[in-house]
Amino acid sequence: MKRVGIIGLGLIGGSMAKAYKRDPQWQVYGANRTASVAEFALIAGDIDGILTDDILPTLDLLFLAAYPQGVIDELTRISPKLSKSCCVIDLSGIKQRVCDACFPLAEKYGYTFIGGHPMAGTQYSGYKYSRADMYDGAPMIIVPPKFDDIELLDRVKKLLLPARFGRISAITAADHDRRIAFTSQLAHVVSNAYVKSPTARCHDGFSAGSYRDLTRVAWLNPDMWAELFIENRDALLFEIDTILSSISKYRDALADGDFDALRALLDEGRKIKEEVDGR
Repeated sequence: MKRVGIIGLGLIGGSMAKAYKRDPQWQVYGANRTASVAEFALIAGDIDGILTDDILPTLDLLFLAAYPQGVIDELTRISPKLSKSCCVIDLSGIKQRVCDACFPLAEKYGYTFIGGHPMAGTQYSGYKYSRADMYDGAPMIIVPPKFDDIELLDRVKKLLLPARFGRISAITAADHDRRIAFTSQLAHVVSNAYVKSPTARCHDGFSAGSYRDLTRVAWLNPDMWAELFIENRDALLFEIDTILSSISKYRDALADGDFDALRALLDEGRKIKEEVDGR
C-alpha cells in the first residue's frame, strides 16, 4: 500500500485527494490550514487520515497545493521530516520562483522535487467544489530537475496514474511561466476588466454564450491571482502590453470608420485562431 499526502485541500488539492482515494492501492492523508476542512474530508471518506508530521516520513508522494510562497514555506519546514524515497510535487500556478527555492531543498535533504501544474479547474475555489474526476483526461505540466533522467520521468508518470491525466508534458520553469501568462493569467485579467463596464449591470436578457465565455473567470480568488500575477509580472506585462497594442488598432479603425482596416484586423485574428487551434 502506497501513501500520498496532500497539503492544501482547496479545489486543486481536494480534487487530488478524491482522485487518489479512488485507487485502492493508495492511502490518502490530507492537511489544510483551516483544520476543519481536513476533518470534514476525513468524515466524508475522501481521505484516510489527517496528515501530521509523524506521517510525513512514511509518504511515497506528497502534493503541495498552496500559493507559491506557501509551498516554499511549508516545504522548508517539513523537508527534514521527509523520506529520501518521497517524491514531492507542487501544484501552484507559477514554476520559476517555486522551483528555484525547492530544487535546492530537495538536493539538500535527498528527496525528489518536481514542479507541477495541472491544467484543470473551475472559476470556483474551495474544497466543496473539488471533484474526483477533475483531472480525468486533462493535461499535466511538470518541471523536473533533470530532463535526461528517463527513470525519474517514468517514476513520476506512474505516481500520477491515479489522477488519470490525459497527457503529461515536461517543460522548463521559465517556459511554463511565459506560456501560462498568455493562456491563463491574461485571460483572467481581461475577463475581470471586461465586467467593469457600466453596461454589465444591465446585460440581463441581452447576453448569451459570448458573454458567459468571456466572463467565466472574472469570478476569481483575488488573493491567489494577485500573488501569481506579481510573481510572474514580466511575462504578464508583455502579454498585457501586446493586447493593449492590438486593441488600440481596432479602436483606431473604428474611430476612423475604416471598414477595410477593421475587416482586415478581424480576418487576421480569425486566421490565427484557425492556425493555432483549428476550426
